[in-house]
Amino acid sequence: MNTTFDPTTHALSVNRRTFLTRSAYGLGGAAFAALLDPKLFGTAHAASYPGVVTKPHFKVRAKRVIFLCMAGGPSHLETFDWKPELKALDGKPFPESFTKGQQLAQLQGAELKARGPIAEFHKHGKGGVEISDLFPHIASVADELCVIRSMQTEQINHDTAHAFMNTGSIIKGRPSMGSWLLYGLGAETDNLPGFIVLTSQGKTGQQPVSARQWSSGVLPSKFQGILFQSKGDAVHYIGNPDGVCQSTQRQVVEEINRLNGILAEDRVDPEIATRIAQYELAFKMQSSVPDLSDFSKEPKEMLELYGVKEPGDGSFASNCLLARRLAERGVRMIQLYHRAWDHHTGLVEGMKAGAENVDQATAALIKDLKQRGMLDDTLILWGGEFGRTPMGQGTGRDHHILAFNVFLAGGGVKGGTTYGATDELGYRSVENVVHVHDLHATMLHLLGIDHKRLTTKFQGLDVRLTGVAGNLVKGIIA
Repeated sequence: MNTTFDPTTHALSVNRRTFLTRSAYGLGGAAFAALLDPKLFGTAHAASYPGVVTKPHFKVRAKRVIFLCMAGGPSHLETFDWKPELKALDGKPFPESFTKGQQLAQLQGAELKARGPIAEFHKHGKGGVEISDLFPHIASVADELCVIRSMQTEQINHDTAHAFMNTGSIIKGRPSMGSWLLYGLGAETDNLPGFIVLTSQGKTGQQPVSARQWSSGVLPSKFQGILFQSKGDAVHYIGNPDGVCQSTQRQVVEEINRLNGILAEDRVDPEIATRIAQYELAFKMQSSVPDLSDFSKEPKEMLELYGVKEPGDGSFASNCLLARRLAERGVRMIQLYHRAWDHHTGLVEGMKAGAENVDQATAALIKDLKQRGMLDDTLILWGGEFGRTPMGQGTGRDHHILAFNVFLAGGGVKGGTTYGATDELGYRSVENVVHVHDLHATMLHLLGIDHKRLTTKFQGLDVRLTGVAGNLVKGIIA
């Protein structure tokens, strides 16, 4: 053995880079050991993880979010924004003073004529919230709703408007709202993904929805949304192949994770940690998903409340019931897309069909969560990516970014109220205008997060859901 002291070799062996590299070995090994035996470090869940917000910035009003996304842009003029003046102007030239110099989607340069609402409105609940007659079930829970009538967005086309509503940016690679929640607050479940997406579709007005709407973007991929199948098995290939028992599957997972653990010791890459965690999660989902999608324990009256004709039939109603079951199991963000609202033509038929698809199940979800004591800490958001023009486009309405409405329920918002207003024809939001960034900032506030402090570094800059904008909408907080 050569015991001669070599100062050069010694110096190289204790430099900062070597120290960090060798430290990572121990951390990687510890993380892998914790995955295999969660009790080793006193942790209750192997696949759950804490968020970066270790101490809430504000009082926590909501623990989870259910986003009922009406993809395609439902008309605010047929939902929650009654405009009798527009009805009186139906079929007549639309005043140029409203539209001169304004950006329109497909109506640019066309002769603009007013199109009145296709439905009547009535006041509901103690707060007298005006709701279209197309939504009688939602009207029955009016005292739980906080309707924002003064929304505005920046994007006039579907995909970019969806991206803006979901990520606060049209730039590809930005994390979605659900990914930010997982990153900030962590997961509360160890046997299901913390961010789950479900889709359904109506008879008309179907616009495609891309997977980038639930992407984790510049965050590690463990924060991305997982698309569950709405029809049939929620997850493909959830069971073991014939001849493969549970113990054999466990051995395979442990061996793959061991090999990934060796790789993690060699380099610092968050995607390796994601791969290890996801193998473990997938193994646990083999037990949790079949139980999740087994509606046999749901009483008949519960299925009737939601309007579920056949569990797992791919309908919005079935997805809403599944959303409640996901919320019960600790899923942080649940997003339901219903593709039915792009009514450039056939507005009357399309709005009636779309409302029939979602009205009963939306109200049922609110009632169900409330009677279970879960509405108080569940924040529900209902709405689309933009509104529709008060001017007609053939038998429909065009895209519109200067005015649309959404509603919130539960999670610390003022129920039975409306906030903001549009002008007399529903063309522009004019009172207490709420930008998409403001909505995001307020939702994060209700979850106990300061939107300015939930950031991640990317290319030397702090990236956040609200970009460089966003103001708290205090008027909707209870």
